[in-house]
Amino acid sequence: MLRKIQLKTVSWHLIFWACLFLYEWLPASSIHDCYQVAFNAAILNVPIIMAATYFNIFVTFERFLLKKRYALFGLTLGLSFLVFGFLRRVVNFYFVFSVLYPQKAVNLFFFPKVIMDTVNVHLFVALGAMVYFIQKWTEQRRINEELMKEKVAAELSLLKSQVQPHFIFNTLNNIYMLSLKSSPQTSEMIYRLSALLSYMLYDSKRQFIEVEKEIDYVKNYINLEKIRYGERLDVQLTVINNVKGVTVPPLLFLPLVENAFKHGVSNAVEDSWIHIDISLKKKILVFKIENSVIKEKGLSNGFGNGLGLENLKRRLEILYPNRHDLKVMEDECSYLATVKLNFDNNTEGVDLIPDKKRKLKEKAEIAGTTAFTFSNLLLFLKP
Repeated sequence: MLRKIQLKTVSWHLIFWACLFLYEWLPASSIHDCYQVAFNAAILNVPIIMAATYFNIFVTFERFLLKKRYALFGLTLGLSFLVFGFLRRVVNFYFVFSVLYPQKAVNLFFFPKVIMDTVNVHLFVALGAMVYFIQKWTEQRRINEELMKEKVAAELSLLKSQVQPHFIFNTLNNIYMLSLKSSPQTSEMIYRLSALLSYMLYDSKRQFIEVEKEIDYVKNYINLEKIRYGERLDVQLTVINNVKGVTVPPLLFLPLVENAFKHGVSNAVEDSWIHIDISLKKKILVFKIENSVIKEKGLSNGFGNGLGLENLKRRLEILYPNRHDLKVMEDECSYLATVKLNFDNNTEGVDLIPDKKRKLKEKAEIAGTTAFTFSNLLLFLKP
């Protein structure tokens, strides 16, 4: 690949200098009707311009100007004017003017002519330098964009990795408490946890996941929590309109659901409730979750205090810049959080279902992991 790029660069350089040679030769020869004289001058002048261009680009500009060594920059630029400008003057004097106008070619150091030849050389130097630095700027911009993408990907990966251990820690604590009480619900919690772990190990690696799968994941999480809270918890999840084909980042809604249980339900000693609505209208996906709260002893939902919720804010800023809306409303009896994702003029939100082979492979791996996790945890907790 690198060799192809180098060959392409050399080819463009050769084409440029060939065009310059034709420019130096043909116009002058057509004016004076002396092709041989113009050809000889072009043969000598083009290498001078080439040397001046490469010297100024790689020495004067790259080594001195870009590194802010201004004294050396001024010195080498002045040296370039003197040397290459005078060399072109010598070529034009002896191979053009002395042949075409011998009676007028009497002073090699005629100042206006020296200035004109110096300017002619360095006009091409300026053109070559402009092309070179445009290429450098384009390449640097491409590198910066790649670095930014890598940085964003790394940050998203970190945020996602922070969500998963947080959830696993809470769930394992719940299972541990039930196992101490020899609760018959322990095995069911282990089974559901194994399904969630499979989702987190495989589907969460994808950049986007179908909303249906994300809803199933939320349902499994709710079922785990309902086992712990029993009849005193009322949870309703409603999907309005068809969300098939719509995709979202994995584990996007989990922090809001966790927040509802952690700060709303867990503090309640009486019956509590959580209502979740998911709807799609005019390419806008709305996730709305509302839960009961208790205001005794300074307890509140506390949206800005959780690590998972801060991660959600950051993920939305990265994945949906200027295309998301996160609102929070709280009163004495309830807490409401709403997330809106705008899929208009945007590639996210389309169906990203993987190919059949990869899907079958993932299912086999998930089944194996689920069976292994389930059986080992049951054996561990068996009295």
